Amino acid sequence: MAITKQKKQEIIKTMTDRLTGTKSIVFVNFKGLTVGETKLLRRKLSENNVGYFVAKKTLAKRVLGGLGTKGEMPELSGELAIAYLSAKGEGDDVLAPARDTYAFQKAPHDKGSIEILGGIFEGEYKTKEEMMAIATIPSLLGLRGMFVNIINSPIQRFVIALEEVRKQKEAIA
Repeated sequence: MAITKQKKQEIIKTMTDRLTGTKSIVFVNFKGLTVGETKLLRRKLSENNVGYFVAKKTLAKRVLGGLGTKGEMPELSGELAIAYLSAKGEGDDVLAPARDTYAFQKAPHDKGSIEILGGIFEGEYKTKEEMMAIATIPSLLGLRGMFVNIINSPIQRFVIALEEVRKQKEAIA
């Protein structure tokens, strides 16, 4: 059954409202995703203020064309869903849509039913490969942990060296 012109306009308005101003959008092919897996994916994405909706490609292309994004739109093959940063707050993680979608894609319960097709990151279209590179960047909390570990490493080694010196002096005494 065809969608009426009025319904298409409502869908376009809703999509435009959701995607305008967001810094991170991921295009997802969800072929073979069950209803249960879709619910699980939506739940995991919503934990990090990431929205997820299924879109008709022709309407999505119309909305994406109106966003003023730089570059060339990647090919959108298969069924299309869009994961986007839904909250427009200052502390939001712009990597969350790509990282969380990628994490779900790599999870053991997923049997290759979703695939990142590309996306928009900070106002530019990105290819599948570029979005995969973005998706593998650790979270801000993970990066902070790595930084603390690097800072702590010389201190820890110094303490170990002092402990060895203490043991040698005790052995001599």
